[in-house]
Amino acid sequence: MPISKNFTSILSQDWKINFLQCYPNGFLKYTDLCNILQLTAGTHAELGGISFSDMQVHNQAWVLSKMRVEIKKLPKWNDTITVKTWINSLENSRSIRCLEMYLGDEKIVGCETFWVVFNTNSRRPENLELPNAHFEKFPNDFATENRFSRIDSTNCDVLVATKKVVLSDLDIVNHANSVKYLEWCLDTIFFEIIEKKSIKTLEMNYLKEISLNEIIKISEFKNENSITFSISKEEKNAFALQLFL
Repeated sequence: MPISKNFTSILSQDWKINFLQCYPNGFLKYTDLCNILQLTAGTHAELGGISFSDMQVHNQAWVLSKMRVEIKKLPKWNDTITVKTWINSLENSRSIRCLEMYLGDEKIVGCETFWVVFNTNSRRPENLELPNAHFEKFPNDFATENRFSRIDSTNCDVLVATKKVVLSDLDIVNHANSVKYLEWCLDTIFFEIIEKKSIKTLEMNYLKEISLNEIIKISEFKNENSITFSISKEEKNAFALQLFL
């Protein structure tokens, strides 16, 4: 698609929280928080002519490699929030995108994401084929207090779940959607952590794609202020998640 006449290098998009997106306590689910952030990023890419449909002309897609979400407070049912997004860097096959969530004038969430261009035939990273110079880059503007990092999940030695990947886990790129990894892990933790809105930071590393019918193992390591998860397949680590409480 051509670049939209409404395209700007910084996008702000409003979202109204509905009841399907909320936990029993009435506050936005962490998974739906991440969905909203990624959908806003997708809208910005579409307006700028680098969406999934545009990239499929070259058998390419954006896939998420790292994501850090810092949460001051969660919005609740019927709140209208604003998500602001911009590109921090985009070069060759890699891009860092920043996002902020506001409730009125109050910033309540900051997010930093790291994306890789992925060939959907070879299933390998490669340089972006589409022009992107019209996106102004903001290399000195960040949305989080800390940058994303490489998570050490080698101490995750307590097996908490085993799962077979099913059709509803897949997305348009024909692998498990990135938010599903988070959902699988959060489904294993105590509800009190969710009910009390105790999670202050989510950090995720995506290491290998997970496909239909694969068997995965979810393991964890807990200490006083954090929980670390590892998702593995065929004894190899495919995903790491760290929750700071």
